[in-house]
Formats: sequence, C-alpha cells, structure tokens
Amino acid sequence: MKVKTILVSQPEPKVENSPYHEIQQKHKVKIDFRPFIHVEGVSAKDIRAQKIDLSHYNAIILTSKNSVDHFFRVAEEMRYKVPEDLRYFCQSEAVAYYLQKYVVYRKRKIYVGQKDFADMTSLFKKYKDEKYLLPASDQLNADVPQTLNSLKLDWTQGIFYKTVMSDLSDLADVYYDILAFFSPTGIKSLFKNFPDFQQNNTRIAVFGSTTQKEALENGLRVDIMAPSPEAPSMTMALEKYLAEVNKAK
Repeated sequence: MKVKTILVSQPEPKVENSPYHEIQQKHKVKIDFRPFIHVEGVSAKDIRAQKIDLSHYNAIILTSKNSVDHFFRVAEEMRYKVPEDLRYFCQSEAVAYYLQKYVVYRKRKIYVGQKDFADMTSLFKKYKDEKYLLPASDQLNADVPQTLNSLKLDWTQGIFYKTVMSDLSDLADVYYDILAFFSPTGIKSLFKNFPDFQQNNTRIAVFGSTTQKEALENGLRVDIMAPSPEAPSMTMALEKYLAEVNKAK
C-alpha cells in the first residue's frame, strides 16, 4: 500500500532545509508533527524537598538541552547566582553549544563528550574529586548511573523535569499511513490516549531498540526500523521505505 500521510511524534523541526521537507517534496506525502510526550519543569520547592542545595556542587553534568534549560530555570527560581568557576560536563557538542544560551562560552570551564554518556568517562576520571550534580528527568537512561557509580564519583541526581504524556484526544478520528516513534514513552502515550488502538494497515516506524521493544510488547508490528547500517536516521529509514512502497507499478 502506498503511503500518503505520516505522523511524526515530535515537534516540527525549525530549520527550513529539514530532511522531512525533502521527503514531502520528493514523495508527495503529507507529514504532520505532534509531540506524543512533553517536558514539564519541577518546582524549586520540590527540588529543595529532594535535599538539593545548588551551592554544594562545583560541577554540573548536562545530558540534554532540557537539562540545560531546567538547571538555569531552577537556579533563577532559587535566586542562586551561578558561579563563574562552575565546571560543566556536556554529553555532546550539541549540548555544549546550547549552553551558550546562558553563559559566555569562552569564559567558562566546559568539558564535552563525543555522543554517548560513557564517552565522558575519561573526563570524569580527570576530575574525580568534584562534587557533581546531575539535573535530569524522572526517566534517566540506565547507562548514566552505571557509568558514574563505576567511577565512584561523588554525584547526586536531581529530578529537575518530568516527561509527561500529551493529550492526543483530538487525533481520535484521524488516520495516518505511518506513525513514527522515537521513545518507549511515545508508544506508552499512544496506548494511554487510545487504549483500543488497532494497527491494521498503519505502518509503525521506530527509532532505537528500546522503542522497538515497547512497540512489540504492545502487540504492534514494526515495519520501519532505525538506526540501521543503511539508514542511521529516521528520515533515511522513511526515505528508503517510501522509495520501495511508493514506486510506480
């Protein structure tokens, strides 16, 4: 069956030359964007209840743009003046670059990993005597505490924001040929909003093995999988699939 409509369970990309835009033009398909999950900040009061005092830490571990935003939001709510000699350990270049929204980059102590959290091991070993704060969500990847504990660091996790399932009730009578998911929580949101969801002819695209596992456990048939050697991104996986099913007979 040819594909005419795709729903991507993420916010719409802000860049004009998005690969999704190219897919729409090339394959004449309609792509809509709708986050199935969203992030809500935890109040300064609730963070104090976690027995977290920002002044007790001299190093911050930042794993995402959300962790950057919510660390500085909480600091402002607590009227805490972030010291200039604070060390920032950023999981990737994208996170470090985003940090410039809040600090003058060249005047700060910023350490950058490659991509995966474990890639930061050598940085942590170099600064093993720091007191680390990890501002994170309520859904922390298991490799993060495993890595930090294996290094015997003095670190504290603070839940600064929560991942919440979005209300999708307005999509109840809307049908898409493909639904694209990027996290297990996105799949959970689908079934929370639509407990009686039947896949039928809808193709399911997933990114990552944990998302795939959640889909299969909920009885879904996974038709499009990323990353793979041929398709390291979701857009490349969709492109490959569309090239096969939408070709003229």
